[in-house]
Amino acid sequence: MTSMHCRVATTQRELDDALRIRWAVFGGELRLLGGNPSPTRREVSCFDTLETTVHLVVYADRTPVATLRMLLTNPEVALATGGRLGVEMEQKLDLSSLVGPGRVIAETARFCVLEQWRHTEAVAHLQAGIYAESRRRGVTHWVAAANMDTDSHEDARLIACVAEHRGWVSPRWRVRSTVPHESPAIPRSPFYTPAERERAGQGLLAGLRMPRAPSLFARKMGARFVGQPLYDASFHRFTLPLVAALDEIPASTLERFRALDGGLRRAG
Repeated sequence: MTSMHCRVATTQRELDDALRIRWAVFGGELRLLGGNPSPTRREVSCFDTLETTVHLVVYADRTPVATLRMLLTNPEVALATGGRLGVEMEQKLDLSSLVGPGRVIAETARFCVLEQWRHTEAVAHLQAGIYAESRRRGVTHWVAAANMDTDSHEDARLIACVAEHRGWVSPRWRVRSTVPHESPAIPRSPFYTPAERERAGQGLLAGLRMPRAPSLFARKMGARFVGQPLYDASFHRFTLPLVAALDEIPASTLERFRALDGGLRRAG
């Protein structure tokens, strides 16, 4: 029987495991990374090696199967970029409205699970791990940009409308884009069918599909969306900004976290 657990990456090998999973999902399976294929088969960002960056890796026995990155506030990066938090999302969004007394904000990103493990407990172990590590570090809120699985501006706007129809848009916070962005004039990855768009045009939003990532964040983690769809040219997909308060994660999700065997493992 496979034993599954989540670890905070503290060694070069564990960090390498995280980067290889990211490439396997984003570059290999989904083919979201533009340009020439990485000769190292690792997906690497300049934020990955900062002292304020936390990588989590889920292992099935000894095989790395899922990963997630958390960026804590970084004064050095904030000073260099003119931001308030020093996280990657501030390169495209003004997050200043989220800053306030008693709030400790961290950005979660690079959430990916190898295809053959996507419908297993790996997702729950990853969520439980980031929750436990965030609590340990005093984080109160997560910000993230959920993959909308499309490069179509029309479909991205419709997904945002469906999210609002479901009550998943925050009544409290809004963030705004600070940089211009252009999506493809002719999208290659539509999300909705013509029939679904026709239904939406008639105002029939109930029952329309939502992409996996935004739906997962909203239903399982209590996240609420706080901005308009933003096109990510690096991954050729629209994303939807969100905020999740750790104190507002649904009780059913926390109960599932407690039921998992193994918990979050650290070195030592």
